[in-house]
Amino acid sequence: MRDRKSEEIGGATGRRARGELESGVLAALWAADAPLTARQVQERLSGGLAYTTVLTILSRLYDKGMLVRRPAGRGYAYAPVRDEASETAVRMHSLLERGSDREAVLTRFVSELSQADEQLLHRLLGEQDPGRGDGQ
Repeated sequence: MRDRKSEEIGGATGRRARGELESGVLAALWAADAPLTARQVQERLSGGLAYTTVLTILSRLYDKGMLVRRPAGRGYAYAPVRDEASETAVRMHSLLERGSDREAVLTRFVSELSQADEQLLHRLLGEQDPGRGDGQ
């Protein structure tokens, strides 16, 4: 018999997808108006994560340079280094850099955009300074 709780959290195996916990912690921090302690992050997450698990995730994100922290009581309060849009853009750029055929990657990306997203991209590209000259 399958464990219903584990299926809700991470499928039939009970395991979460790679990066899912970090993404959840980052989402909680992005939604906050101020830095959060590990306990405050834990309260905002679903799935009943242990306090020590949340603390480990926060420490790993801090070590990766994705969070800043300041003393708060006997521990720390954490805040993201970048907002959600900036972090997503950094990830997208990193993925693009890893591809061996930049044109093919960009072509595939654009071909799979919704019409609304494609129109938005055209508008944004039209707003770019044509004399930028930085090669990007």
